[in-house]
Amino acid sequence: MATVVLIHGTGVRRQGFSALVGRVTAGLTAVRDGLRFVPYYWGDTHGASLAAGGASLPPDTGTDRGTGELFPVSAPDDDVAAWAVLFADPDAELALAAAMAGHASERPPGSVLPEQHIQERLIALTVRSRDVAAESAAEISQAASLLSAHPLLAPAADALEPDDVAVLVARSLVARVVAVTLDRGDPLVPDGRGRDELVDHVAQFLGASPQGSERALRARLLRAAGSVASRAVVRRRYALTQAAHPAAGDVLRYLCRGEPVRADLRALVAELETPVVLIGHSLGGIIALDTLIGAPLPQVRLLVTVGSQGPFLYESGSLPSLIHPEPLPPFFPDWLNVYDRRDLLSYLGADLFPGRVTDVAVDNGQPFPAAHSAYWTNQDVYRLIVEHLP
Repeated sequence: MATVVLIHGTGVRRQGFSALVGRVTAGLTAVRDGLRFVPYYWGDTHGASLAAGGASLPPDTGTDRGTGELFPVSAPDDDVAAWAVLFADPDAELALAAAMAGHASERPPGSVLPEQHIQERLIALTVRSRDVAAESAAEISQAASLLSAHPLLAPAADALEPDDVAVLVARSLVARVVAVTLDRGDPLVPDGRGRDELVDHVAQFLGASPQGSERALRARLLRAAGSVASRAVVRRRYALTQAAHPAAGDVLRYLCRGEPVRADLRALVAELETPVVLIGHSLGGIIALDTLIGAPLPQVRLLVTVGSQGPFLYESGSLPSLIHPEPLPPFFPDWLNVYDRRDLLSYLGADLFPGRVTDVAVDNGQPFPAAHSAYWTNQDVYRLIVEHLP
């Protein structure tokens, strides 16, 4: 029986790690029975915290709107680029649709306003959000409540057909749900398929027919939306250094004082029977990599790094255990390195360590930074890992 040791990445704390262990366990056992799982949680003991309550953080002024440009809608990555805009500003499509509306005309007394139906469905969604997605019910309810009274809803409904309005509002709602997930440092972010399925469920609840006009709507509205895309960068950068989301601090603390977390991992693995597989996400992969380089652990037959910066740290001279061009030690186990080209925190190792690393790309269907956390909701990742298990 293979034993899988799961090592979490930056910013993850107890509640998020429990959810992550449950998802990874379910994902791997769905593909292969008979695995034993041993979680390695280091966040409380070895993770960073702001000892002075965040006195070192500059204020978030919210005034930097950025100057980034959106990829052309005709580009191959247009869908991911469109979601990057929506994660940065969930109102982007609403604002563009509202701009398409003509001047409001006087209506006869008692006439039904174009936005009235979707407002009623949004209000219903606030209490029936579990019918759409139980795991995100609270976030969906909150977003539905906000959108039901949104000032851009009426002009958008004036400008578009009912199906288009339902899809547009559904995309805005889902963008808000994912943004909340990212801001609180949740390690489980839906991949592109899960995101689009949620949009379809919400849109149908709001009255759209199945497989609505999402593609045509996006092409029409997002051509002009480029300038808002880089707002997400400032928001995410600030979030990364807050006390509730200490991802940057975890990395810095590990690079300065990483031996205790490696020692605890060695002690854990030493008590396990072979074969052992270490799976590390992000900084968790670096911890596993350094630990296996430092001393032989014959129980470990496979290292799996997911969204790892280990190869980059090695090439840049920043990896604590090994400096380029030193090779991996002969006792180092097989290494599977999983990356997503849109995950800007994932790097390649095969050319740095010829014959010692297998780099395999997956597509989480999300823009950065969501791409970095969406591996664990991508079923392809589990199938890939199981193919390499001893």
